[in-house]
Amino acid sequence: MATKRDVWARIEEIGIIPSIRTTSADRARFAAETVFAAGIPLVEVTMTVPQASAVIAALVRDVPGLIVGADSAWDLESARQAVDAGASFVASPGLDSRAIMEFVHEREIVVIPGALTPSEVGAAWQAGADFVKVFPCAAVGGPRYLRALRRPFPDIPLIAAGGVNQLTASEYIEAGALAIGISSSLLPDEAVETRNRGWITELARRFVGIVKTARKTSPRPRGLRDREKP
Repeated sequence: MATKRDVWARIEEIGIIPSIRTTSADRARFAAETVFAAGIPLVEVTMTVPQASAVIAALVRDVPGLIVGADSAWDLESARQAVDAGASFVASPGLDSRAIMEFVHEREIVVIPGALTPSEVGAAWQAGADFVKVFPCAAVGGPRYLRALRRPFPDIPLIAAGGVNQLTASEYIEAGALAIGISSSLLPDEAVETRNRGWITELARRFVGIVKTARKTSPRPRGLRDREKP
């Protein structure tokens, strides 16, 4: 299993976190394996996926090189199940439980709580977040809002999530996002249900290209590189 330092570095390097929300375990595995083959070796399995823990364990076991995380919906038992299954990071849509932060830190797992307001972003960072997921970003102004957050928080590595698509992905990177979280724009329900690898592969390659191009002209946030690591 990758170390916490390795996972930090891989998230920063890849810059894209596909979020897998499917109605079956088989579909979740298909989605994860397809984006991995398309060049995105990082996925987040939501714990609402049926048999999510088994999916995480299978991906960790069967797909070497894939960084597998979980969106626990900020429930301690879900987070525990995900970590026990082999998740390398735990994310959530919000910051509600100190117990989960303490648990994840004890297990030396990367933690990515969600936040929206400046107060929430600051609280998440002070609580020990490794990254802070700004969610739902598109609903409150998108890239303009993220850029405004960067001004008071230049050293906090922010991940833009919630409504990110092909038209806005580069704008989020240019606004200062270290990475973007993507769900349906990368993994359309129809493509997953029909096992359309070509469709998903094309979308994955587009997003990889968008992030690479945007990063060439945008300064990278300092937070992850400068923060003390274990």
